[in-house]
Amino acid sequence: MQLGKCSFGTGDRFARQGEAQLKAFIMARQQGVNITPVWNKSNREHITIGSDPRQTRAAAGKAVKNLNWEGDWFVDADHINIDTVDRFIDSSDFFTIDLADFIGRKASSKELEGFYASNEKFTGQLNIPGIPQPLNLTGEMINAAGEKFLFAIKEAGRIYRHIKSKKGNENFIAEISMDEVDEPQTPLELFFILSAISAEKIPVRTIAPKFSGRFNKGVDYQGDPDRFAMEFEQDLMVIDHAVKVFGLPEDLKLSVHSGSDKFSIYPVMGQLIRKYNKGIHVKTAGTTWLEEMTGLALAGGEALGLAVDIYGRAVDRFDELCGPYSAVIDIDRSQLPAREDVSTWNGEQFAAALRHDPDHPGYNPHMRQLIHVAYKIAAEYGDVFTGMLEKYSEITGRQVTGNIYDNHFKRIFDL
Repeated sequence: MQLGKCSFGTGDRFARQGEAQLKAFIMARQQGVNITPVWNKSNREHITIGSDPRQTRAAAGKAVKNLNWEGDWFVDADHINIDTVDRFIDSSDFFTIDLADFIGRKASSKELEGFYASNEKFTGQLNIPGIPQPLNLTGEMINAAGEKFLFAIKEAGRIYRHIKSKKGNENFIAEISMDEVDEPQTPLELFFILSAISAEKIPVRTIAPKFSGRFNKGVDYQGDPDRFAMEFEQDLMVIDHAVKVFGLPEDLKLSVHSGSDKFSIYPVMGQLIRKYNKGIHVKTAGTTWLEEMTGLALAGGEALGLAVDIYGRAVDRFDELCGPYSAVIDIDRSQLPAREDVSTWNGEQFAAALRHDPDHPGYNPHMRQLIHVAYKIAAEYGDVFTGMLEKYSEITGRQVTGNIYDNHFKRIFDL
């Protein structure tokens, strides 16, 4: 399978916004930019909501049919491991193999010796086209990379071969993600990670490294944009070189798991992929759910009342909701508006607080992050919540389409 040069992964936690999402891709295509849609949903999200991967594929397929989409499209088993992959086998054709839990675990001495032997030839000055200064490589660096990453890549190989045994060769896209860890990988580490991936014979199509800075859920990038730009550019060059040196798929591309809405670095990403004529995969998750809440607030009346109730319950259950996401959110509880105050807001006030517009005086990133992780509460409302989404589908859909096209595609692809 071929993913296409540019692709965009978008979550749809309640499987109601497939058409609204796809409309943004159609708008981009009308402007001459072809972006492959990838619907993603993790096992954690399925468990939290009580949904099934087959529902994700059904919703995506329905949107494709109703809008006569003739391009490729995929459904991503997001952040799977060997324990969770089987429930996604039948419904997914894109698998994000998550290595976060395995990085740092040590492979066997024999495996590490083999890794060193296969990479020893790179010691000295490693010249990577596009990176001005050669990378000075020692044997100690090879050993350190092997000890840190080889076990994880071996695990990726095991997961890939398991999927292959079920789906057949080349009937799916493989992505490897290392983004949900504490420390970013250096360009040199990425080079040896790709070496190990090649040795495992994984035809990886996208790789998602960890970049410096904070990629918190639902809010903008927090870090040094210049440093990010340098890392992103060097990773592009490393991937390009590794494809040639290790025989990896020619369409292998960099993947950015944005945590949703990293608006300040999107233009940098776009400039660099155009500079080098490279592809990219960008993955967001909770944006759609946040836009649904914005749309319900703007609908007013009973829909606004439901949004206010969900927020109030989220405040009451702060620790429960935020615990699983503690590494990717930064919420100052003192900055959260009191539920009593929110109950007096009109729809525009609620939407302004939630909508990701840092220039608006009403914007509250703490409230936005809390609601980002509060989709569990909406799921507990069951048909009441999904019924509201259906009843007010026009206004919620406008928020979803506009957010993907205006806030993401325009910034990344310079539309």
